Amino acid sequence: MKGLKKKRRIQIIILAFVALGISTGLIGYGMRDGINFFRAPSQVVAEPPPETETFRIGGLVEEGSIQRGQGEVISFRVTDGGATVPVVFAGILPDLFSENQGMIGTGRLVNGVFEASEILAKHDETYMPKEVMDALKAQGVYKEPNG
Repeated sequence: MKGLKKKRRIQIIILAFVALGISTGLIGYGMRDGINFFRAPSQVVAEPPPETETFRIGGLVEEGSIQRGQGEVISFRVTDGGATVPVVFAGILPDLFSENQGMIGTGRLVNGVFEASEILAKHDETYMPKEVMDALKAQGVYKEPNG
């Protein structure tokens, strides 16, 4: 009788480990496209990611860099004070998107140009995304808002 209980207990433990392994694999598979790493322009220039990697870039929209192309195509440069990365976006920009303002874009770096699939801009006069603020502080160009 003791041998049967021990054998059953071992089977349950093995089954639990198999179930844990399968569930971990499914979670990883489901999240493979949902994790986007944030990079500042200085990090992108120093170590360009592969063209297949989707990531987020953030910084300030460089003054005088916004150029509107045909249709909804817009190009501009994003900077953190240490480096500048050109950005191309086809779509409608947020209402608060403007020069010298914080932004975060999601997309891929192709031939040195960040091709954005999504652009987010600050939502009020004092807000700046934490990642952008940290990157600007690291470069020594962040200015505290007046108020």
